[in-house]
This record gives sequence, structure tokens and C-alpha cells, in this order.
Amino acid sequence: MDLQLTGKVALVTGASAGLGRTIARLLAEEGCKLAILARRRHLLDELAATLPASAEPLVIVDDFTDKGAAERTRDAVLGRFGRCDILVNNAGGSRPQTDLGPDEVWMEAMEINFHAGRRMTHALVPAMRAQKYGRIVNLTGSDEPHIINAANAPNGAVHIWAKALSRQLGRDGITVNSVPPGRIRSEQIDARILPTEEARQAWAAAEVPVGFIGEPEDLGVLVTFLCSPRARYITGQVIHVDGGTLRHSH
Repeated sequence: MDLQLTGKVALVTGASAGLGRTIARLLAEEGCKLAILARRRHLLDELAATLPASAEPLVIVDDFTDKGAAERTRDAVLGRFGRCDILVNNAGGSRPQTDLGPDEVWMEAMEINFHAGRRMTHALVPAMRAQKYGRIVNLTGSDEPHIINAANAPNGAVHIWAKALSRQLGRDGITVNSVPPGRIRSEQIDARILPTEEARQAWAAAEVPVGFIGEPEDLGVLVTFLCSPRARYITGQVIHVDGGTLRHSH
């Protein structure tokens, strides 16, 4: 299937590693021009060097939670490419707590997992509206409260905000969707949650109906499709990619 992505301009945040890096690569392979944002320049430069020349990669080194980062990024992308068709809000992180958690952790989790992506989106929406096309995909996470995790609340906030935004922007040719990953091999999962192959196998055997931990490509293919013109009738959705781990039906 031709995803009709050739020449589209995509911005991927948190692109230096893991899911963001894979999504950026897949979009570039489908013909997108690419802006990649993260804090670690050497990893962004390594990624840019592996992308096809047609991607014309724009490396943006910034902390997207900083004041003014959304506007700086918008200006850089529009200044280079003249448009932005796709935004993948990928940066974020889990914040599990052993107790209730201090106030500063909750505030930081809301900033990195909700407000920073919201500001980036709001900065780029006017340009998408002007061109009557846009694809916004938010990489979120579970809002199931298994334990006290400061990221659960902002994940839920993103899902609600994105649903409202999808209703407001639908007639402008802009779709807005959220994709919560399950356990998928990534920098965070491998380093913090399931650091050994034995741990991954045990968790998959107990929790994942398909029986294995997903790879970044398992999620990246869905995100790439949602970014395409082919996905024009899919908006306002929360689509889990978790091998069937989620226990409720909606």
C-alpha cells in the first residue's frame, strides 16, 4: 500500500532513541522530510546520517519542556521546509512512586507528559489549518492506576485533550490520535523496568497474550499509517499497542 507520504514534512520529538528514533526512520523511508528533536545532539546526528537523502533531516537540539521551545521548534521547521504536515509527540516518561510521591515529581510529570506536547501542538496547529492538512499523534502510556505513577494522570489528560482537539480540528483536515505503548523494547523499558532477558520473558509469559515483548517497529508501523492521508477517517482515538495486555475492552 502506498501511504502517500512522499514529500510530507514530519516533526518527531524525543527522536534520539527508542520509539521516536524508529518512528522517524519509518517516516523517512516512506518519503517524508524530517525534523528530529531531542536533547542529545550526538544521537540525533547519528540518526540523521542513516536517513535517506530525501529526508533532508533537520536536527533540532532543545529541551522541549523549556519556555519558548515550542515556538523555536515551529520557527525552525517552517523556516526550513515552509510547512509541517505531521507532529509526533513522543517525548515523555514514566514516573512510578514507592509512596505518594512529592509534589515536584507530579508537577514535572505533568509538564513533560502533557503540557510540553500540548504547547508544541498548539504552536503548529495554525500552519496545519492554513494548509488544510495535519496529522498529530501523541505517544502516551497507560492511564490504568496499577500503582502510584505520576505519569498516569498526564496520560489521561492527553487522551481527553486530544479527543477535544480532534473534534475542533476535524473539518480542517487535521486528525489527532493517541497511541499508548505497552511493554515495548525501548531505552526506558530496558534500563528501568525490564533490564534483563529473563525479566522480559517472565513478564511476557505472565502478562502479554501474544507471549513476547514488542519491538519499536510494532508500534512504529501504526504511527506511520496514522500520519498518512490514508488514515483520514481515524481521529480522536486511543489505540493501544500492547500485545493484548490491556484487560478492559475499551
